[in-house]
Amino acid sequence: MSKQMVDISSGRIDHLIDLALEEDIGSGDISTAFIRGIHRQGQGRIMAKQDLVAAGLDVARRVFEKLDPHGAFLAQCTDGEEIKKGRVMAEVTSSLRVLLMGERTALNFLQRMSGIATHARAYVNLLYGTSVRLVDTRKTIPGWRVLEKYAVRVGGAHNHRMGLFDGVLLKDNHIAAAGGIAEAVDAARSNVSHLCRIEVEVTDMDEVTQALDAGADIIMLDNMEIAEIRAAVRMINGRALVEVSGGVVKDRIRELADAGVDVISAGALTHSAVAVDISMKITPAAPHASASAVPSADG
Repeated sequence: MSKQMVDISSGRIDHLIDLALEEDIGSGDISTAFIRGIHRQGQGRIMAKQDLVAAGLDVARRVFEKLDPHGAFLAQCTDGEEIKKGRVMAEVTSSLRVLLMGERTALNFLQRMSGIATHARAYVNLLYGTSVRLVDTRKTIPGWRVLEKYAVRVGGAHNHRMGLFDGVLLKDNHIAAAGGIAEAVDAARSNVSHLCRIEVEVTDMDEVTQALDAGADIIMLDNMEIAEIRAAVRMINGRALVEVSGGVVKDRIRELADAGVDVISAGALTHSAVAVDISMKITPAAPHASASAVPSADG
């Protein structure tokens, strides 16, 4: 997936949408089942109720597409765009029944993903003018990782590894299991591709020395005080990339960047993001009037 597009054709995302719709609709929407004229056309206008960074428009479109392949979804903005309160983000044309059934599921995806993108953008803005890379972690809602990490990218930050399968990160428990930093690095180096960099988590200056001696490519300084971080950066002196992690909050992020590190990882980008406020207003078409078609997001 590129930074500004989520692959809604992915089986994983499609399955997640299916689960969400099944969870909400179940055996049927009994709130609308007996409303007269529920099958006539209508339009839903999805609107920002606060300033935000948009993310997840294609996912919202896919929700309605699953309920009505012949409906129309017209996005009025793009993922990554900064949206002001009151702006219409998208217009959906379908039957009133479909609009009502899909409303909450589509908004749940949009609100959560836009919340992460908005949260990430606030962090990124604090690093303006530096070369430090801000990355996320694996602290995501189970099943949502691909969407949450996409939203992080939309917000302007970057992804750490996607899972256990695409990067070596030797943390305290790996080191304990292996018998030490040198042993853990040697085991990884002997068994992974020469193209794969090895990262080691350390908590003090002695462990920094051990990681350097073991030939770690990246050294993660975990929950260290700022003075110790500066000392570690001086000791490493370019022999490895320096990542800092643990307790990364907005009030501290610029100080960490100015300490000379290369990467800042923050679980807060996902686990502490708050969903933003987005609503949908549905308007029925006039009785006996033929609904004018609204072009889809695909043109």
